[in-house]
Amino acid sequence: MLVPSSKGWINKYFDLVGKNQINISYERSAEMEETAFIHASLARTGIIFGFPNQLLFAQNMDTTKWTAEEKLKILLFESLLLVYSLNTNGGKIDKKEFSQALTDFYGFHGSSAIKKIFTFFLKEKEEEKIETIFSKRVDIKINFLENRLWVNYFNNVLIYLDVILFYDFLTNHSKSTLLNYDEMAMNTLTAISLACMSDGVIDSNEQDLFSVFLASANLSETQRDIAEARFQKGAALKDFTEQVKSNELLKLFLVDLASFVIFSNYDQSKGELSFLQILSEHIGVSDSQLNFGLTLTEQFLLNNQKDIPFLKSSSSVEKVYSSLSKRWIKILGRNTDKLATELKQSKELVSLIRKSTMTELSKEEKETVKLQFMDIVKSMPSLAIFMLPGGAFLLPLVLKIIPDLIPSAFRDNEVEK
Repeated sequence: MLVPSSKGWINKYFDLVGKNQINISYERSAEMEETAFIHASLARTGIIFGFPNQLLFAQNMDTTKWTAEEKLKILLFESLLLVYSLNTNGGKIDKKEFSQALTDFYGFHGSSAIKKIFTFFLKEKEEEKIETIFSKRVDIKINFLENRLWVNYFNNVLIYLDVILFYDFLTNHSKSTLLNYDEMAMNTLTAISLACMSDGVIDSNEQDLFSVFLASANLSETQRDIAEARFQKGAALKDFTEQVKSNELLKLFLVDLASFVIFSNYDQSKGELSFLQILSEHIGVSDSQLNFGLTLTEQFLLNNQKDIPFLKSSSSVEKVYSSLSKRWIKILGRNTDKLATELKQSKELVSLIRKSTMTELSKEEKETVKLQFMDIVKSMPSLAIFMLPGGAFLLPLVLKIIPDLIPSAFRDNEVEK
C-alpha cells in the first residue's frame, strides 16, 4: 500500500511499477507535438488547475483516504515522470537516473523555499530529500481564506510551473532556465490579473482567487508588492516578459488559467471571451490551440462539477455545457464532409447514433460507439482530443450534436413527424 505521507513512498511507487500494479506506459499520436501531448495529458488530471482530480498512471489506486495534498504530491511526481520519460531513449525509466535528474533540477530551482531544503536537509538520502521537497511544494498556508467558497479546494495552484521548468531543464540541458521561476510566476500572476479585470470589475471571489495564486507563487516581498499593485490598479499585456512567447507550455498554461478564472465568475461576457482571443494573439497561441485549451478546461470543469463549488448550481453547469456545445459545433463543422463520409461507411455506428438520440445505449453499445468513433477521428487531427485518456467523456455531447450538424447522414428515408 502506497502512503504518500510516510517516508519511502518513491521507492514504494517504483516497487508497484515493477509488480505491474502501476502502468507508466502511454501512447502519443505521431501528429501531436510533445508539448501539446504534455498539456493535454496533464489537463485532465487537474494539476494545471492545482486540483488533484485523478492520478496520471496510478489510476486504479485507492486514494479515498488520501488528503488533497497527498494526491497532488503523487500527481506532481507522475507529471515529472511523464516529462522525464518523453526525454529519455525509448521512454525507459531508470529510478536512480530519474531521482538524480530531480535532485539536479530542484537543486537549481529558483524558489526560495526549495533552497532552504537543500541547506537544512543535506544529510538526508537523495530520495528522502526529494520527498521532502514534494511535501513543501504542494503545501501553502492561507488561513485567512478559511470557509471562503471554492478556493479552499486548491493547494499550490502554481505547482504546474515545476513541470514546465523541468521540461525546459531536460530539453535545453541548461540549469539557467531554473533561475527563471520568479519571472514565470510573475507572468502567471499577470495573466490572472488581466483575466479578473477582463469584464471591468474585480469581485470578492476573484480577489480571493488571486490571493491563493499569490501565496502559491512564493515570491519575495518586493515582487509580491508589484504583483498586488498590478492586480489592484490593472495589469497590461506589456507587463508580460519575452519569456512567455518563447515557452510553448507556459503559453498554453496562461490561457488555461485565464479561462478558468473567467469560468469561475459563473458566466462569460463577450468582453471576457474577446479578452481570451486578444491574450492568445499577444502571446502566440493559435485559434486551434485556444479552442483545444478551452475544451480541456470545460471538460475538466464538467467532469468535476460535484467537487467544484461554483459549478454546483445547475445554471452554472448549463452555461459551461452550452459553451462547450457551441465550440464543438464549430470544430465538427470544419470536418462535416469528411465526417459524414466516414460515418456513412459505418452502418452499425450510424444506427447506434440514431438510437442514442431516442434512448439510453447499453454499456456494450456505448463501448462499440467509442471504439468505432475513435477509429474515425484518427484521421482528423482537430479531433485528437478524443484519442487522449478520458477523451471519451465528450462522446455524449458529440453524439447529441452530430445528427443536427449533418442530417443527411442520419435522416435518409426518415418519416417526418
